Amino acid sequence: MSVPLFNLAPDLAVSRLCLGTMTFGEQNSLPQSFRLLDQAFDAGINFFDSAEMYPVPQLAETQGRSEEYLGRWIRDRKIPRDRIVITTKVSGPSGQMTWIRGGPNCLDARNITEAIDNSLERIQTDYIDLYQIHWPDRYVPMFGETEYDPIRQYKSVSIEEQLDALGKAVDAGKVAEMVARYPKIVSVQNSYSLLCRTFDSGMAECCHQERISLLAYSPLAMGILSGKYFSPDGGPGDSRLNLFKGRYLEGESRYNLSNNNIKAATKEYLDIAKRHGLHPVSLAIAFVLRHPLVASTIFGATKSWQLREVLNSCNVELTSELMAEINRIHARYPNPCP
Repeated sequence: MSVPLFNLAPDLAVSRLCLGTMTFGEQNSLPQSFRLLDQAFDAGINFFDSAEMYPVPQLAETQGRSEEYLGRWIRDRKIPRDRIVITTKVSGPSGQMTWIRGGPNCLDARNITEAIDNSLERIQTDYIDLYQIHWPDRYVPMFGETEYDPIRQYKSVSIEEQLDALGKAVDAGKVAEMVARYPKIVSVQNSYSLLCRTFDSGMAECCHQERISLLAYSPLAMGILSGKYFSPDGGPGDSRLNLFKGRYLEGESRYNLSNNNIKAATKEYLDIAKRHGLHPVSLAIAFVLRHPLVASTIFGATKSWQLREVLNSCNVELTSELMAEINRIHARYPNPCP
């Protein structure tokens, strides 16, 4: 099996499946992380996503491990640097993660430069292929919020200062690409799945006009679309929503299994998969990859068999009849996991 590539930029070809590393160092030990990275790379995945704050749930004692594990794998396996694409992120303002540059309380040039240098050290690499701002230095509805409230706006660092800092990182050879380059936007990373199509409500038109690709994260809605949480026992004890219950409020608020619309919509999508002889994971991933603006979908896996199911999705083509069924469900239960 070989995962197809997408030209995200003239000199940057990424696999259409991107392995997210936010479980590395928390749910996955170093040997387990190595095995997943080996399996993904051998299957043709060259795109690996991380962030300075990973793994999640965020803790001072584990912060940065995901990047460290990725870097150790590259060095241990002697992977040629030009064979892989590494993307990582700088954390935006946060009053909670005080162990990351004191908050951080803003996303100015100093914070961006320090974050890049720290990520380079943890990954043990000379450059980052694609650098992203995890969330902006301004008020904006995000991580499940959908409505903008202008009263909540606060003074923020200018985008020009941030672009200048990122541009200097490119000039210094620390970053090969970034979400904004000279100052062309290359990509945006938003959630997109059968349960969350809010991207299509506004950002899609902008991205299409500006030739910006979507890096779609959470294509399985934190595992809900796999169907595992609908078993009589409520799903495996080591699955994220069970393992971190009460400790991962951002995830639990967006992917709330007590939400009747989430349950109803998911069960109908599971029924579609069964009727068409598809694994639910294959249906969910194939749906995301079908979007014309999606360059790659970022998925997580803690076990080898989960990764295999995601890889199988590359061989799935959704018919117009099946898409019509999906859209009818979406019309009844629009975006229950925004």
